[in-house]
Amino acid sequence: MLHQRQTISYLQKRFTEVGIHPEKGHGQNFLIDLNLVDLLVREARLGWGDVVLEVGTGTGSLTAMMAQAADWVITAEIDSRMFQLAREELADTPNVTMLLLDALHGKNKLSPEMMAAVRHHLNAVPERRLKLAANLPYNIATPLIANLLLGDLPFASMTVTIQKELADRITASPGTKDYSALTVFVQALADARIVRVLPPDVFWPRPRVVSAILEILPIPERRATFADLAFFHRFVKNLFLHRRKFLRSGLLSAVNKEISKPEIDALLAAQGLAPTARAEELSVDQLHRLSDAVAAKLGSTNSEVDTPAEASENDA
Repeated sequence: MLHQRQTISYLQKRFTEVGIHPEKGHGQNFLIDLNLVDLLVREARLGWGDVVLEVGTGTGSLTAMMAQAADWVITAEIDSRMFQLAREELADTPNVTMLLLDALHGKNKLSPEMMAAVRHHLNAVPERRLKLAANLPYNIATPLIANLLLGDLPFASMTVTIQKELADRITASPGTKDYSALTVFVQALADARIVRVLPPDVFWPRPRVVSAILEILPIPERRATFADLAFFHRFVKNLFLHRRKFLRSGLLSAVNKEISKPEIDALLAAQGLAPTARAEELSVDQLHRLSDAVAAKLGSTNSEVDTPAEASENDA
């Protein structure tokens, strides 16, 4: 089977033959433990009726495995040399759409071509399910996951390898050092769990960080509770720029002082929140209710929360 070839000896030999090498800038770290490749595919629970989005085709090994189990795989690769190598490996795999492109259109948007391909195959047959399954390049994991959740495509699951540090943030609890805007945004829409921690030596080249297989299961009923998901995303991101400030002060900064101090005090009192609380201490539900209250207040003044230019791309 094709996926059995992705061992360190095979990769080194094949790359030497075609004169290429892994690009650090593209986050190319190949999963060479075949048991873990199998685990990733099993945890994605692929079956007929599934359309799979893979970001980071690499050699096409994982792609081929998933194509054996799913209806269709759309796979995106940014590196033209790797794309050509994978195209040769996948030549006899008819249910794969290969795309040579950057999955991210800038930092905050997804590639329109990639999303159009996903929509096409998802809608080609009634009742198809959409899943993300990938060994994600580290440098795009955060914006990719956040943008896919923010978008309107109905992902049934996301099963990905990412840095363990990021997986810890996504699955964190309130009041912990890893609790962040990304935590809140993902957990407001989905259940998330770490499936397996992956040491550096199961990849080639070895990364300097520990990785993890993460499963995210979007919950449509949670999404339906948001009148304006984009507002919630901006609000939480802004609020966590001031995560250690007292809530009263943090809210003033987050809304660019569009709401007065007395109005913020009244708003917090109505939510049962102390002005001396901090954003990092609030639960996802508390932040959801606070966001709704702020949106209603800003709506009455025709204002909105703008994302500051200094917002870190390492958060949601």
